[in-house]
Amino acid sequence: MAANEVPSETPSEVRGEARGETRRKASRYVVPVAVAGVAAATIGLVPALAAAGDPDLPEITAQQLIEKIAGSETQTLSGTFKVSTDLGLPALGGLASGLGGQGGGASTADPAQKLTELVSGTHTLRLAADGPERQKLTLLDGSDEYSLIHDGDDVWAYDSKSNEVFHEKGASEGPGAEKPEGKELPATPKELADEVLKAAGDTTSITVDGTARVAGRDAYQLVIKPKQAGSTVASVKIAVDAANGTPLKFTLSSVEGGKPVVDAGFTKVDFARPDASVFAFEAPKGAKVTEGAAEEARKSQKLPENFEKDFGKEFGEGFGDFGKGLNVLGEGWTTIAKLDTGAPAPKTDEAPKELQGLLDSFGDKVTGKFGSGTLFTTKLVNALLTDDGKVYVGAVTKDALVEAANSGK
Repeated sequence: MAANEVPSETPSEVRGEARGETRRKASRYVVPVAVAGVAAATIGLVPALAAAGDPDLPEITAQQLIEKIAGSETQTLSGTFKVSTDLGLPALGGLASGLGGQGGGASTADPAQKLTELVSGTHTLRLAADGPERQKLTLLDGSDEYSLIHDGDDVWAYDSKSNEVFHEKGASEGPGAEKPEGKELPATPKELADEVLKAAGDTTSITVDGTARVAGRDAYQLVIKPKQAGSTVASVKIAVDAANGTPLKFTLSSVEGGKPVVDAGFTKVDFARPDASVFAFEAPKGAKVTEGAAEEARKSQKLPENFEKDFGKEFGEGFGDFGKGLNVLGEGWTTIAKLDTGAPAPKTDEAPKELQGLLDSFGDKVTGKFGSGTLFTTKLVNALLTDDGKVYVGAVTKDALVEAANSGK
């Protein structure tokens, strides 16, 4: 056991069970993909030591570093951010447009479509933030730029390549903007850290592993590793600004090795308040402007009072019926979601032509006590779709999925 890990006999007050609910849309031909929940766990209590060549910073424990992150008061920043993603998926070029993702009159500036580019390859972004009401993200692609600006109630997106603009009004007025009823949020960093500790278990090691320089800033390295066998996650590393507690870099590595699944961080950062002009936007002359669905609905008709609240309730009840077929197997890093669709799995040769090659390229036929099915794999999340319509998904190894299906649970 590492020197800065807590033994499994951790006091009961730092133990608990991390729970969460996942909402996702079902599609007949879309490969099931889920993001594994990370269970907060064993907190290292021994101070970190700086490695040779890294900044010499005051000693700090993992618990103290978590409190530092929770207590960060960073509201303003600007800088350059680089993100590299390698899920081990085949090239997806042209798939979205082939399936109608760019068709049907949709704007190429729509964030729901444009930002999906970040799920693969390496991208450079410019970021700016001035509190919760103003943020700007610019995706650089050679000489072309794509900008997404949130300024109060307005969200603007501009694609310089197509000279198209997407606009959504009332972005901060959605149902998610209000605090959930009956849910008291931690009032202090210490309380938030305590909540993390209460959700801790012996499935994970959380330690401070030295220091680093990120974007010219001194940082501590918080490292999260599974203790359970069978997870596809090797480690999660977060570089935390030593001065203000702002996360500067995030690295997610797979047990398969090679390039990280996600490696994202600032290459340059400034915590001064950006000029107000950074968030100002006016559609360029001649640009095609597309209004978002919410704005179009407002223009066409007046929605009934409490529409969003009532709709959310009805949607939730409907989703509850869908969730009756959902079962969660295991715990921590080896959690597997099982969904019984109640219908035989569709044959890949019935899928749209644009999808057939994709499905065949990373879908492998497997057999076991459960019968037969198709295993879809990435470097992080794997999914088993049995021929009788059951779906097993998790950030676990292929063998773990087959074993879960064989168990018949």
